[in-house]
Amino acid sequence: MFRQNQQTTLPPAAPPASPNPAPPPGDAIYRSIQEINESVQRSSAWLPPLRREIGKMIIGQEHLVERLLVGMLTGGHILLEGLPGLAKTLAVKTLAKAVQTEFRRIQFTPDMLPADIIGTEIYNPQQTSFVVKQGPIFSSLILADEINRAPAKVQSALLEAMQEKQVTIGEETFRLPELFLVLATQNPIEQEGTYPLPEAQVDRFMLKVVVNYPSMAEERKILDAMDSTEAEINVIPVAKPEDILAARKVMNSIYMDEKIRDYIVSLVYATREPKKFQLDLQGYIETGASPRATINLKLVAKSLAFLAGRGYVTPDDVKDAAMDVMRHRLRISYEAEAEGVTSEDIIRKILDTVPVP
Repeated sequence: MFRQNQQTTLPPAAPPASPNPAPPPGDAIYRSIQEINESVQRSSAWLPPLRREIGKMIIGQEHLVERLLVGMLTGGHILLEGLPGLAKTLAVKTLAKAVQTEFRRIQFTPDMLPADIIGTEIYNPQQTSFVVKQGPIFSSLILADEINRAPAKVQSALLEAMQEKQVTIGEETFRLPELFLVLATQNPIEQEGTYPLPEAQVDRFMLKVVVNYPSMAEERKILDAMDSTEAEINVIPVAKPEDILAARKVMNSIYMDEKIRDYIVSLVYATREPKKFQLDLQGYIETGASPRATINLKLVAKSLAFLAGRGYVTPDDVKDAAMDVMRHRLRISYEAEAEGVTSEDIIRKILDTVPVP
């Protein structure tokens, strides 16, 4: 779909062709893409120093760091699944310090109440009235640690905040910061004393990122870096929330061809009607991905193009985003579980089968 325009078809004042695959033919579109490219370059100047600062504390885990940046650019919440000790908390803390924004960690436990998260009304005897005491949710970056250890009523307290960026306490509604992001963690193997997340809440996470062990070379670097018992995060703030919000506006203007949009819809629709795409998966899928998957695929693909310094989306951006966007939105059947088929296996089959534009 993306073809390099012939130089003879361009007007003399047109900028030189990008070394990246060019967008669809058409002089007007091409010039518009070049303008977006320039805007992306200007508005992403904070990205290289931010990556360097994060790299001071986080060795390896490039996928995790990239997805955290995607969350910042899109405002989408992220569910991190991985074993303890894989730098999930450290990555979020480092990001918060490098972006110079507020960070709060909430440790979820079975005895928590919703008021422990959003806050509550406290009676003031001197004023003979109730005053609102805001909870830790009133921050920019929220780390919901081991979110599946809290009961459903506590988990549901996050729903309004995650979806509408507001919290209701008593009769008052409070707006949350414009740069608001929930990063939740859960242990994939420990089930005792946990409460599975409701489907409604799982669907509100833009991405589910699986955090894996580092490689041997990366672990050796981690060992060499840990020569001191001090745990201080020596990171210099290199970006501000205003930089992130400005970058979001540019990211929203990134060009996406109609064929790419159709490709996104086809990928999501294939999880609901696999037979229409000659996929023999009908017995493995109980419910397919929701429309939120379609919307989030578009947003994440645009953010990946922004991180790559491009003003347009390629099919590879969509394919790169598909696994993290859809793995938690597919509900597999008992037959699939019995045969050891996971939602990741189904998504890979869909990506291999649905025609790429």
